[in-house]
Amino acid sequence: MSNTTPSIDQIQEQIIDEFAGIDDWMDRYGMIIDLGNSLPPIDESLKTPDHLIEGCQSRVWLDATLSPDGKVNYTADSDAIIVKGIIALLISVLNDHTPDEILASDLHFISAIGLSENLSPTRSNGLLAMVKQMRMYALAYKTKLDASTPS
Repeated sequence: MSNTTPSIDQIQEQIIDEFAGIDDWMDRYGMIIDLGNSLPPIDESLKTPDHLIEGCQSRVWLDATLSPDGKVNYTADSDAIIVKGIIALLISVLNDHTPDEILASDLHFISAIGLSENLSPTRSNGLLAMVKQMRMYALAYKTKLDASTPS
């Protein structure tokens, strides 16, 4: 089973396990910030209004491409360190999966690690907006793939 990407649920369980050992929310924020710092830089040409996520208080740019093997690959950046970490977390879960897998996923890790209740209301809205935009990209690619498949 080498060369297979872990399932979305397996990745979520890994994240839940990593956060389970950290009780203090300041330490958890530190972990989220570290994740954001490890996010590969987004191409400056993608930092356009077209790629900005609506509904986020800070600026978050998100782009997605479809690989030849039919998997969605996300790239993102933010001008806020916590938000950049949150989008990095979402990318680590959803990246390199098919549109169908992304659309069928239940992102239970968000509540399991206590993220929703430890964010300000505006950040929580931003988190929902990020998830929604990532799903919109997956839906767009699914539609494109379905249209190109002969029936």
